[in-house]
Amino acid sequence: MGHTITALDIKINEFLNIPYAEPPIGKLRFSPPLPLKTPKHVIIDGTKPGNYCIQSAIGFGGIKTFVPQSEDCLVLNIWTPNVNNSNAKQPKGALKAVMYSLYSGGLSIGSIFQDFYNGDVLATNDVVVVSANYRVGPLGFLYGSDDTAPGNVGFYDQLLGLKWVRQNIHQFGGDKDKITIFGFSAGSWSVSAHILSPLSKGMFKRGVMSGGALMFNRDRPVLNTTEALQKAKQLAKRLNCTQSDNKWSLNCNERDNKWLDCLRTIKDPNVFIERSNSTMVVTHPVFGTKFLPLIPQKAFKTGQYNSDVEILAGTAKNEGSVLSRWVIPELKYAITERQFRAFVNVVNNEFHNIDVDKVSEYYLRGVHKSDSKQLKSAFEALFGDLVMTCPTKPHEDWPQVWDKSVIRVKDLSPNDMTLILENPYERTCDGIWKQYF
Repeated sequence: MGHTITALDIKINEFLNIPYAEPPIGKLRFSPPLPLKTPKHVIIDGTKPGNYCIQSAIGFGGIKTFVPQSEDCLVLNIWTPNVNNSNAKQPKGALKAVMYSLYSGGLSIGSIFQDFYNGDVLATNDVVVVSANYRVGPLGFLYGSDDTAPGNVGFYDQLLGLKWVRQNIHQFGGDKDKITIFGFSAGSWSVSAHILSPLSKGMFKRGVMSGGALMFNRDRPVLNTTEALQKAKQLAKRLNCTQSDNKWSLNCNERDNKWLDCLRTIKDPNVFIERSNSTMVVTHPVFGTKFLPLIPQKAFKTGQYNSDVEILAGTAKNEGSVLSRWVIPELKYAITERQFRAFVNVVNNEFHNIDVDKVSEYYLRGVHKSDSKQLKSAFEALFGDLVMTCPTKPHEDWPQVWDKSVIRVKDLSPNDMTLILENPYERTCDGIWKQYF
């Protein structure tokens, strides 16, 4: 049971905290989500927000420091135009297009209950808006090498939410054959993941990507299965999920998953956040898995992606200005040239095979080496190009995608949208980064 609210003087029906999966707790921790069992005939109070998924409370990007968190967090929010609205663009009773929102936060934080993911204003455009909570951080992306912990379960959550929408959205006035998934930053990464994944085929019609895509080093993924498994076992070791007689080590047989069973018995899920010990607060998906079998460059070259999806892709000015300061907190303070180069090395440790000296010299051109503000701006530009701008742009490995009547938008903002008819990236993405991507 939802309620009617008003946005921009237009009535909108709001339904909050609708469960779409069984709670991923206990033995289901790290596992792909299970569809809800046959619902009981109960009325769900859809007027109150629910839990954030377990995450670090760092107060970034609208994340409130003290919010209710739980592993029982796989829920949806839905906003629908009121049937009596006078601004309806479709005949009364006609099913409306559906916008499926995926939140940002580096796959480490985020929730549909953040204020700026409220879909009421978007719904005033006579569309149905849906947002889905998904697991983040180690609980959403830990890789255990078997079907009970395949990695990328945060993406599996998003996918099950999509399946729920396709099965039920007609009851909210939405058309299951007119679903657009969209997001910015990590939300945009998520859109690209579903474009790449064979498991998401046929689940949506369009994708909107703003500032990011899961496409980095052409020679290797940021995180492969071997590295992801090693990282997971290191976390298990820090949480004392090893045998006291040390009969197995981090290099033990992949099929021996007693350490996973141990991790599932831990009662306080917050320890996974506190002890993740990541160099950066961004969480990386795992390639070479069922959800993401191929890196994008190979997927596009071989045609193994969801080519039927129509795409709108864009970037904003200064893409790296916010995320870089979140990833490297020292950027909040004055920095030196030596620190700049050290930060580039930190990024290289995470993203691999960056020509640190060449890239550093490029972004330091014209920068006064004693001017901290200029140094920080240069690093923000570097990081934004690496993580957001260049992965989003079309280049030689995306021809099949971008020849398909795809619109690309630069400097995407509500007030100033410019369609690009030529390549503006010769000196950056097609220049300094060309050998990387």
